Amino acid sequence: MSDYEPQDAASWGPRHNAALFGHAAAETALLEAWGSGRLPHAWMITGPRGVGKSTLAFRFARFLLAHGPASGFDSGPSLFGDAPVLPDTLAIPEDNPVFSRVANAGHADLITVERSWDDKNDRWRGDVVVQDVRAVIDRFGKTAAEGGYRVCIVDAADDMNINAANALLKILEEPPPNAVLLLVSHAPGSLLPTIRSRCRRLALKPLDEAAMQQALTGLLPDLDAAERRGLGVLAEGSPGRAVTLAAQGGLKLLHGLLDMVAQLPKPDIAKLHAFGDTLARDRSGAGFQLMTELFRWWLARLVRAAAAGRIGGVGWAEIFPGETALAQRLAQWQGPARWAEDWEQLGRLLDRGESVNLDRKQMLLNLFAALGRSAAAR
Repeated sequence: MSDYEPQDAASWGPRHNAALFGHAAAETALLEAWGSGRLPHAWMITGPRGVGKSTLAFRFARFLLAHGPASGFDSGPSLFGDAPVLPDTLAIPEDNPVFSRVANAGHADLITVERSWDDKNDRWRGDVVVQDVRAVIDRFGKTAAEGGYRVCIVDAADDMNINAANALLKILEEPPPNAVLLLVSHAPGSLLPTIRSRCRRLALKPLDEAAMQQALTGLLPDLDAAERRGLGVLAEGSPGRAVTLAAQGGLKLLHGLLDMVAQLPKPDIAKLHAFGDTLARDRSGAGFQLMTELFRWWLARLVRAAAAGRIGGVGWAEIFPGETALAQRLAQWQGPARWAEDWEQLGRLLDRGESVNLDRKQMLLNLFAALGRSAAAR
């Protein structure tokens, strides 16, 4: 597993994804708020990237568009019998016309705000601009096409520039009837306090191991169980991150990298050059960027686990066979404080190489030269 081989991107997304894993409490909160007949007009769905925030937002949007405003769920029994039973899920069958129309961006009462295409520069914009939000103002100024809810999903709210944020704030301050805004946010602290204060917050946490494996079994059925377990550890409870890493060959890339780390202080030079050549052939730089990201993550994992004395113990899950033995051996070389210093030094080395546009293969060789010197000094 020493070669980096990026794969095609996974063909899934929140607009088309019917399944939600590990967020039953959040789903119940949304159902109860809808069933009360006093649904807040704005929700901020927060949490780490890839845990299911956008999936939940589209799931709730489909539910609202299919069911419309709740009626009678909070009134108790009447003269004509018991009160209606609150649905126990937000799920809408995939054969429901609302599902297909949302999936194909064809529902008149749903608008999605995201980074748009810049025709002038022939690329996606770096942020959500005010024109994207003005489309919401225009849509919300009209009567709902189907007489129910109008729903807006902002994915992600963190991408809005200041003008777009101020435009959205006007909608939040004076929402029209039966309008619901769902703001997806990876970093809510970066948003305007006035936006945060006008939204009900719903925080999603990383999935636990059982929910993560259930999610990956559904999302990545072609992988064997060992690979899914490894990706689950690597993605730290984020199914979206795991799918991305699977598409990028991240597990294989990290394994190949750590195979060479295991040979320190004298790695196999031929393998090291071959690894560097493979990364250098990727002109986009995505492979090298992923390699540095994963290596920094793994060293941080080593430092935390060594400091807590739990390598191979409770709370430790092996990414692939042999990883635990390697982590134990490295922890014996030096204490976590010294490894933390190495982590910072290697980070500076990589950042400096990027800043001067150093050849990526040379950066890899420099990285292992520094690691070799550190290992030999012990």
